[in-house]
Amino acid sequence: PQFIGRSLLCADAPSRANVPAAMQRAMGAAAIVTALLASSLPSSAQGAVLRAHRAAQDGKGFGNLVKGSQDYFRTAAVELWTHPGRRTDNATFEDELECWFANMCTTKCGGLPSRADERKDELTKKCKSVEAEEDWLQIWNMFTKEEIDYYKANFPAEEHHKDDGEKEEGSVETEASIIHYKQAMQLVEDLNKKELLCLTLFTIDDECVNWPYIRLGK
Repeated sequence: PQFIGRSLLCADAPSRANVPAAMQRAMGAAAIVTALLASSLPSSAQGAVLRAHRAAQDGKGFGNLVKGSQDYFRTAAVELWTHPGRRTDNATFEDELECWFANMCTTKCGGLPSRADERKDELTKKCKSVEAEEDWLQIWNMFTKEEIDYYKANFPAEEHHKDDGEKEEGSVETEASIIHYKQAMQLVEDLNKKELLCLTLFTIDDECVNWPYIRLGK
């Protein structure tokens, strides 16, 4: 097998020295926004935001995978991030993507069976296409019910809802009042959802994973 189970979180974060300066500035701006958001929230909510930031940065997992699994991820990150507007996001969100990949390997993809024989060719075509109609929903519709359940239960972008003691009388909880414990992971899902879903299905179909490279269809 090409994995060893040690942790569901991420660590051994590589250097971001090769990330373009413009992206580094954007990441810095995001950190400032997060800090401002935290400062405007009650102390209990600030703690949740700060815990989210630490969880996204200080986990463990990818570095514990065997080299073959790490090599698989590297090839997948190149082959699946083909859209001109997102081609360098595999470097920008490298830590977070490694986190999810390590999570899948550690859990052995929840024991989900490979469906490569019946969908690998279509999955490859849709994932590598840069046409607007080939969006994330096209990939999501290729998930089985069991795969959807696994993804929803395991992708680390949990939400924290205010409890009754934190709510103001008469207030209605909205999306803006929800604090994502792993905000960095949520950002990846928001911006790179198609690529993230493609990575998930390829990892499952490549038996989570038994090869040192992504296996593309025709």
